[in-house]
Amino acid sequence: MRVNFTVNGRKQEADDVWEGESLLYVLRERMGLPGSKNACEQGECGSCTVRLDGVPVCACLVAAGQAEGREVVTVEGLADFAKQREEGCATGACGSGGTSLQAARQWSARPSDRVADSQTGEGQELAPIQQAFIDAGAVQCGFCTPGLLVAADELLERNAEPSDADIREALSGNLCRCTGYEKILDAVRLAAAPQDRQGSGV
Repeated sequence: MRVNFTVNGRKQEADDVWEGESLLYVLRERMGLPGSKNACEQGECGSCTVRLDGVPVCACLVAAGQAEGREVVTVEGLADFAKQREEGCATGACGSGGTSLQAARQWSARPSDRVADSQTGEGQELAPIQQAFIDAGAVQCGFCTPGLLVAADELLERNAEPSDADIREALSGNLCRCTGYEKILDAVRLAAAPQDRQGSGV
């Protein structure tokens, strides 16, 4: 079958997709987007987390056909997605408590007018959560990082000031085999901190 959907702001078409093929397989093998990792293939580790119409899902558990006509954002498109959200909030489209699920579903990643590649994310400015992971030293082998980034970005979208319990709950479906998770929690805390406080080192 043929599947038509939007990935990181670009209309995409996948041909000869068999009925049981996962969205993860299509993204990685047919679209050339290796950011979402293929680990457990059972929805247990969260390494393949993407956003489907604004909602985080394990791409290994979503049949490719279920993405027909829908919007997918992978880690490669996270920076554009975050930038669009920031622009929306600047115009008063979101409240101080975060963004509603309904509002998130209305957004779609837009192809960038810059030289940067919105398909692969190459040359893009980083999303705040991506920069926070670097600044906090939260990346080790990197295999779990794409899923953690997508899940953490969704958390910060709906809850601008998450508690530690909120962060732990939001990331509970994402497993990391390298760390004790503390640096990852630090990164989410850092991304949630007001920009003026980040700049002052508080």
